[in-house]
Amino acid sequence: MSMNVGAPAAGGADPEPMMEMNMTPLIDVMLVLIIMLIITIPKQNHSVNLNMPVGTPPPPTAPPVVITIDVDFDGTILWDNVVVPDRPALEAKMNAVASMPDQPEVHLRPNKLVNYKYVAGVMATAQRLGVTKIGMVGNEQFQ
Repeated sequence: MSMNVGAPAAGGADPEPMMEMNMTPLIDVMLVLIIMLIITIPKQNHSVNLNMPVGTPPPPTAPPVVITIDVDFDGTILWDNVVVPDRPALEAKMNAVASMPDQPEVHLRPNKLVNYKYVAGVMATAQRLGVTKIGMVGNEQFQ
């Protein structure tokens, strides 16, 4: 009893060759690669280490002293709503602020139409003289 493997089919026609690729080994290899990838990916931590203060915070102190510097549309500088006549007067006032042990906050509020060189001049003077607590106020008008 032997088996006729290479013989033609009963109807006399040759059998059709198999035209499909065997996908089983390919799927097995892909699954192994996916598992290896999952194993080798490092664990992602979505946390940030913070050094939080211990205990209760100190009571709030008095509100800080605020100096407002307005730069008008034509370059006129106002120090707490008082016109500063020239650059040396502005530098004298900035020197006084910079020499204080606890500097007051300086809020710089430029007009929407002012040239940038006037605002940059005030900021450069503050930086050169050592004023550290300076901030821009009213930025919402530029949006």
